[in-house]
Amino acid sequence: MGILDLFGADIAMDLGTANTLIYVKGKGIVLNEPSIVAFDRNTKKIIALGNKAKEMQGKEHKGIRVTRPMRDGVIADFEIAEGMIRAFIRQVSSSFMSARRVVVAVPSGITEVEKRAVRDSAEHAGAKEVHLIAEPMAAAIGIGIDVDAPMGSMIIDIGGGTTEIAVIALSGIVNEESIRIAGDEMNNAIMQFFKKNHNILIGEKTAEAIKCEVGSAMPLKEELTIQVKGRDLVGGIPKTTEVSSVEIREALTEAVVQIVDATKLSLERTPPELSADILDRGVMLTGGGALLKGLDERIRMETNLPVHVAEDPLTAVARGAGKVIENLNHYSRVLIRNRRY
Repeated sequence: MGILDLFGADIAMDLGTANTLIYVKGKGIVLNEPSIVAFDRNTKKIIALGNKAKEMQGKEHKGIRVTRPMRDGVIADFEIAEGMIRAFIRQVSSSFMSARRVVVAVPSGITEVEKRAVRDSAEHAGAKEVHLIAEPMAAAIGIGIDVDAPMGSMIIDIGGGTTEIAVIALSGIVNEESIRIAGDEMNNAIMQFFKKNHNILIGEKTAEAIKCEVGSAMPLKEELTIQVKGRDLVGGIPKTTEVSSVEIREALTEAVVQIVDATKLSLERTPPELSADILDRGVMLTGGGALLKGLDERIRMETNLPVHVAEDPLTAVARGAGKVIENLNHYSRVLIRNRRY
């Protein structure tokens, strides 16, 4: 172990709207926790983060605030995000270690100001050198695609805050669509559906559970039903109702249609030679949204292309960013170029 190894770990981070994953060089993925922070409203001191903070969500009293510092794939609350990044890095490295080099995966549609916010947050959290990589590029590397090849690959990475659609060839993104319609928007649609159709208020956690259990993009062979508990809007008392997967599919229709439309738009902008490659190789789905029942089938039906769900889609971006930190010199061309003001 060299002297530098004693004072810093090289890490890769998928700083997602829903979850944060950290990959430590030589160790693999060592942290996978919700991007949620609970803090004291008066002192701004972090009380809990990750899974512990998620358990408090929707149940906190007025002295505690539970928040998600990431919105739509980017930092919404700078101070809290910085505290979260610092705390997560501290969790995965021993007390005297700070992060030496960090690779952070960010949405491909990120603005210069948003890039600066991510970079500054990581630097303030102790990183000596910060590199950014576009999420679809990291996902492609994570699922084993040779991004250097003169061959077109299409990735659809559906996270919590954004859906990233990219055509990749020769270590670069040929075209990209980044829309702020993803898992969060689907949860929101489910919450609104219950409010309008059943006069029930449900929380974000409940909406997420409903989406995972009975949410779908296509009719199921056997439609499912689920018992849902919430607060009656009229009487104000707790209430249970039963809904079917057909109703939830209807609630999710708008978000699914927007993802499909963005995919078609990206295909329209793809050069013909790369379109031929995509026809041969198909489209890869990554991110948590890839697990929505029937989504691959729906995109296949709408585009007439082969669509595959990646193995372990939730960790694809973190695994790809990890491969980059393991061999930074080889992958230097795929990183987002630094532009200083």
